[in-house]
Amino acid sequence: MTLDSVRQAYDALAEDYAALLPDTRAESALDLAVLDAFAREVAGPVLDAGCGAGRMSRYLAARGCRVHGVDLSPGMVERARRDHPDLTFDVAALTDLPFADATFGGVVLWYSTIHTPPAGQPEVLAEVRRVLRPGGSVVVAFQAGTGSRDLAPAYRRVGHDVVLERHLFAPDDVAAWLAGAGLRETCRLVRRPQGREADDQAVLLTRAEG
Repeated sequence: MTLDSVRQAYDALAEDYAALLPDTRAESALDLAVLDAFAREVAGPVLDAGCGAGRMSRYLAARGCRVHGVDLSPGMVERARRDHPDLTFDVAALTDLPFADATFGGVVLWYSTIHTPPAGQPEVLAEVRRVLRPGGSVVVAFQAGTGSRDLAPAYRRVGHDVVLERHLFAPDDVAAWLAGAGLRETCRLVRRPQGREADDQAVLLTRAEG
């Protein structure tokens, strides 16, 4: 699976995805508690990296964060701009963020690393660390486990012929990748599936060293 295939998939899914997930109703109270802790401790602007249609950007903005969202998919960014015209969104890949070093006080990776295989995680996190200020915070949400899931059949059933898969990660592996990028784990949540979720869900909160 390539960046182009991920981009094309989310361009095709943007309208339906935004309608299905307009806000944080899919998150548990525990998930949001970690995100709330991030919002309380962050100092400076926040990057919502892999923002999709902007639902988490809106959640963070409502908690006083100055948020800038980026997403690989132009279709998702177009929808985010339409739904949240008071916020700023741009098209960018996680491995090539269009910002100077140490721009942000915090970065949110809310299920946005799940389409990058394990071998690509260090590159993503190194780029995130580059744009983060010393002492800044990073929060990462992902499905916990091993292996990958082919999402194409599920989307085909609702009328979308896309190529898309997501990867599951062991929380210890994610913590190690974060540490390798100079990000120290401060909080970890791993919970069982709820609702339509098929896998355990994990959220890690970290702080930049130095």
